[in-house]
Amino acid sequence: MRMVLRAMSSRWRAAVAVIALPVALAGGLFLLDRLYPPDLTRMESLSRQVVDREGRRLRAYLSADGYRRLASTPAEVDPLYLEMLIAFEDRRFHAHWGVDPLALLRAGWQALTAGRVVSGASTLTMQAARLLEPRPRTLTSKIIEMARALQLEWHYPKPKILEIYMTLAPFGGNLEGVTAAAWRYFGRSPGRLTADQAALLVALPQSPERLRPDRFPGAARAARDKVLDRVSDAGVLTRRDLAQAKAEPMAIVVTQVPAAPHLADRLLAKRPDARVVRSTLDGTLQRRWEVVARDWARGLGPRVGIAVLAVENGSRRAVAYIGSADFGAAARAGQVDVVRALRSPGSVLKPVIYGLAFQRGIAHPATQVDDVPTRFGAYAPANFMRRHYGRVSLSEALRLSLNVPAVALLDRLGPVAVVERLRRAGVTLDFGEETAVPGLAFALGGVGITLEDIVSLYAALAEDGHVRPIRFLAQPEGGKASSLDGLAGAGERPLFGETARWYVGEILRGARPPESLLPDLHRRQARPLAFKTGTSYGFRDAWAVGYDGDYTVGVWVGRPDGTPNPGRFGANTAAPLLFRLFDDLPPKARRHPVRPDHALAFDAPLPPGLRYLGEGFGPASVATAAPPPRIVYPLDETTLALPPEGRAVMLEAEGGRRPLTWIVNGQPLARVAARRRLGWMPDGVGFNEIVLVDALGRRAETRVRLIPQ
Repeated sequence: MRMVLRAMSSRWRAAVAVIALPVALAGGLFLLDRLYPPDLTRMESLSRQVVDREGRRLRAYLSADGYRRLASTPAEVDPLYLEMLIAFEDRRFHAHWGVDPLALLRAGWQALTAGRVVSGASTLTMQAARLLEPRPRTLTSKIIEMARALQLEWHYPKPKILEIYMTLAPFGGNLEGVTAAAWRYFGRSPGRLTADQAALLVALPQSPERLRPDRFPGAARAARDKVLDRVSDAGVLTRRDLAQAKAEPMAIVVTQVPAAPHLADRLLAKRPDARVVRSTLDGTLQRRWEVVARDWARGLGPRVGIAVLAVENGSRRAVAYIGSADFGAAARAGQVDVVRALRSPGSVLKPVIYGLAFQRGIAHPATQVDDVPTRFGAYAPANFMRRHYGRVSLSEALRLSLNVPAVALLDRLGPVAVVERLRRAGVTLDFGEETAVPGLAFALGGVGITLEDIVSLYAALAEDGHVRPIRFLAQPEGGKASSLDGLAGAGERPLFGETARWYVGEILRGARPPESLLPDLHRRQARPLAFKTGTSYGFRDAWAVGYDGDYTVGVWVGRPDGTPNPGRFGANTAAPLLFRLFDDLPPKARRHPVRPDHALAFDAPLPPGLRYLGEGFGPASVATAAPPPRIVYPLDETTLALPPEGRAVMLEAEGGRRPLTWIVNGQPLARVAARRRLGWMPDGVGFNEIVLVDALGRRAETRVRLIPQ
């Protein structure tokens, strides 16, 4: 009996041992898994990138560990690439658990019979483990990789393992990941690859430095063809497809130069936590214009730079942003973003002054003015070519960019009032010192302003009169706007009313194109362009800004260091480039602007107070017998309830020499002399500017806000 019990006890201990051993092993593996979980740090350390509005890459930055590494998922790559990768690297990828026993037996038998290593046994999962934790190629490292491969399979599904491999696979230099390689070598995303391109991307990680197609095209082609042969044997390609793929040349497009580098830096600084920032730019247009700007600058000298900003008028979205003609050119100060640099605008702000004068009823395009040597206190402006034209209309004065009429208008408006109005609209102006008082030189470029603000002003003239920040970030669906999005900050009251915008647009559309474009004038008239040029003092800045119904484009040409560029001015340097760029923009078939109902035609008889810009009807008139006009009702900065439909707001004045002219938001209320009391029928709520002009040209004005009843 004792012997029976002893035998049973022995068998029990053996059974316990048999059970305990795998349990202990499993427990140990579980503990090791907990202590040493898979480390995905390398995979998560990705390059940040800025893309265009379609998701096409503009610029990618180095990852924290110094690689150009972009995420790649199975859903984002061409299915043909995945088929080739698995057929070439790991045919039983979807069947094994990280380690392929059949591959191990095959590799061992081949090494035993041949006396050397003939083929490896690494699965894609083992390669993913090695890429996550690079180690020297030793037997110990191989065992660790096998353990890690089993661990990865335990934790993650097959698509995630493919993602790890495709994100970390090396492709030469500091290039990692299928996405980065496709953009670098083919200039396209990995979502659409030809058979020869897919095969090359499968082959390169085998020996990325020896097979780099930009350095060793022969070796790269041989490796590509080897992949094509093997995947064809596996049934991935037909014989016809194989022959066609092998016949393709090694057409490598090495795209190292980033697009829109200045804007990319700017957007990433605003979104420091974003891995991918989507801009509003049109990537195709951006790259094409960068080539045009670079070639144009080369023809102007080694130190000349170019900046360009183009926006869609309706949305204020930027479609192209060139901070400099050549980002890498030190002589051109290529890393300076001139789109945001403070520069002297020359005459580019004259249309803004004219627009504000039309808005406030101070003048009309047909108003006459004397372009003669004139002193405004101690200030005596002169024209660009030191020539004066005598009596001209304001339309002619703006088209010819005459200086005395512009200064005369600014004198009437008041430079401080204009600068404050622009500041309230969101336009930043720099006069050198915070305590500096704006003067009349502001009309001729005596101020610092950015190309970005200039384009925003012209876009307001082109569209709805509101000055809005330009949008550079593509707004995510359901997302909130920020100041950089350009959706915030628009004032309730437009800077330019409909009539003022039409007046300015008609004048600028009639401007004479650059001489070099006159032979092609007939074709260009099919797409009328309102544009203005400008040149700052000493030929330091050459400007051209233009708009049509769809786009506004601003061009700056000059030396970023601020030194003179003699002989280069807006009309002969920047304007031809402006027209060249507009040729690239697709017209959207918007109709020509129609004259607003209350706007006076350019050839219509003017009310007496608008016939001449001066005291009375000409320089010799000094009649001042009557007291100046004054608006009695409504008072300045008054808020009134909008009257019921069909009811008028009564305007009342005193003083002034008859006939009087009432002007609301730049539109005369009557084509004949008005009385001191007149009914005004407002067209809705909002801000309104009311001006009263007497026969001597003297003015009174008030601003009124109408709110709902």
